[in-house]
Amino acid sequence: MQQSSTNSRSERPRRCAVRGHDLAALRRMNTNAVLRSLRTQAQTLGQLSTSTGLSRPTVELLVEELVAQGLAEEAESVTGRSGRPARSFRFRGEAGHVVGVDIGLHKIVLLLSDLSGAVSAAEREDIDPRMSGPDRLAFLRARIDRFLVDHKVRQDDLWALAVGVPGVVDDSGRILSVVVPEWTDLDLARKLGSAFSCRILAENDVNLATLAEHWRGAAQLADDVACVLAGRRSSCGVLIDGRLHRGRRGGAGELGLLPQLGLARAQDVLIWEGERREGESEVEALARAAGEGDPAALEVLDRYAARLAPGVAALVLALDPELVVLSGGLTPAGGSLTPLLVRHLRDITLHVPRIAVSTLGEQGVALGAVRKALDCVDEALTQAPGALPPLPPPVR
Repeated sequence: MQQSSTNSRSERPRRCAVRGHDLAALRRMNTNAVLRSLRTQAQTLGQLSTSTGLSRPTVELLVEELVAQGLAEEAESVTGRSGRPARSFRFRGEAGHVVGVDIGLHKIVLLLSDLSGAVSAAEREDIDPRMSGPDRLAFLRARIDRFLVDHKVRQDDLWALAVGVPGVVDDSGRILSVVVPEWTDLDLARKLGSAFSCRILAENDVNLATLAEHWRGAAQLADDVACVLAGRRSSCGVLIDGRLHRGRRGGAGELGLLPQLGLARAQDVLIWEGERREGESEVEALARAAGEGDPAALEVLDRYAARLAPGVAALVLALDPELVVLSGGLTPAGGSLTPLLVRHLRDITLHVPRIAVSTLGEQGVALGAVRKALDCVDEALTQAPGALPPLPPPVR
């Protein structure tokens, strides 16, 4: 029996309509793939097609748009198999800049980077911990402005500014906890927006230190990481599957707030009354003495490790990370502290993960702020036209 035309039509596969926003999203994904590939090294159109999996015509179209935006330019030609030179293109990291800032109770660190992540300038300055909230905010604005002037960066060339601060910071960039005096409930990004026209982000300092370790530090080859701030203040940052885990309200890893773990008072035992050479800080003198095997210095670090261990153990038991990174002000003593911490952890955890000491020093938080600013730029670059200010044409 012949089926009715109605049934025949109903059994035909339906053609899926491609909506405009689907095409726009696909285009952004393709642009992002080309940008990321170009950032690694200069490439020909054929090499870009291979590395991104996109067709050569698509790659050529996207590269032309990036060149027009000032984000890419033709590089030195490469001789192909036929003997004819193939056009090669590179990412123009110098097309713009980002700034990463670490501001706490005692110091400020500023880093200047181009869009490729190359840091070209770094500055550090001590801060009076008794500075009021309004004075600290005014100081931050003036210090960033002076940093840009000193290094001849116009505000129009600044694409993003990220600031790391102690305490819990929510998704909107609002500071929620009492660490910096009078900054609780402060919308730092909005306050800085009156002075700087670029994209502005605020983030917890330990979260930024964790990003830095994964980008250029001890955690480059690990995806499940706990970063522990050791020094005047104890806190933790968490990386899961290579992504920063902030929690619902930005409070993930803030184990220092739980008094039963003892992290908040761990630094109380970091007192060194032994020899201090000219120019040495107390921590540097303690680290040197411990490295030389001084029993008194090792005893100080052992007491500190005993206080640090319950918080680290809680983190290890909750997350089971492949790596724990010790960062912060006590890293000069990290070589002596690590075996002591391992000994205390063995008694209270199922197993002790690998523990590494950060080599990023006092620039760790600011470097993580640079990474966060670059991520913000990456996201904006793949949005619709106009997401970022137009760029000047490449200098030939």
